[in-house]
Amino acid sequence: MNKSVSPVKVLVVDDQPLIVEMVCEFLEGSGYRCVPCESSQEAVERFSEDVDVGLVLCDLYMPGLDGIELVQELQRLSGKHRVFEAIMLTGHAEKQDLIKALRAGIADYYQKPVNLAEMLEGIQRQERVLQERQKNVQLGQLSQKLQYLSASIDDLYQDLDKIRHSPQLPEEVEGDAGDTEGAEIPAIFNQLSPRQLDVARLVGKGQTNYQIACELGITENTVKLYVSQVLRLTHMHNRTQLALALSPSRSGTRQRDTTH
Repeated sequence: MNKSVSPVKVLVVDDQPLIVEMVCEFLEGSGYRCVPCESSQEAVERFSEDVDVGLVLCDLYMPGLDGIELVQELQRLSGKHRVFEAIMLTGHAEKQDLIKALRAGIADYYQKPVNLAEMLEGIQRQERVLQERQKNVQLGQLSQKLQYLSASIDDLYQDLDKIRHSPQLPEEVEGDAGDTEGAEIPAIFNQLSPRQLDVARLVGKGQTNYQIACELGITENTVKLYVSQVLRLTHMHNRTQLALALSPSRSGTRQRDTTH
């Protein structure tokens, strides 16, 4: 018996332990991993701890948070980067409650005593819906990363174009190179490009990314990119460490130390 096991876990929530046990036993025999809970509070904790939970099967009427309030709390915890589908179980199918549940985003409901075969079909259906939603979330995150990367590359090309068309390119490059080799700049900064060094110096002056972007005529995203490159190349952990390394008092101390 090599029955496939779903990668999605089912959070089963009911204040009646026998129902939780029965449903979990049936679903586990049908290829699902279950997370049994006998209260809404326990369900919130288990959901927060286990990112594999993607389906929630819960009772409507429970002490504390009822089923609708529980789903709303799980939605709040999920934010924009985690999705799940919820199915409601109820022994009292009040029309107003069912409408409220559907408006809260609960995908389906079954009345007790539950027809387990019908419930399984519903869970399998919602699992397919969940998989599509997860793909959309992943595609959205990837799209944001690509947009950020594209904007950074465009800014870099604009910087290169400005440098190529600048009549003072040789003097500026030589001046920057001279500064990096001078006593005021630690030797670790010699490996930086002229633009990386410009950004590093402005960080050393305590300027924000916005101020640096305005002074150099680039975007804040490009400034962030340069700062991360400088930190990586100089093996520093943060902007504070970088600023201290470039502070005049630090450089003056190094000069005095080398004269004695």
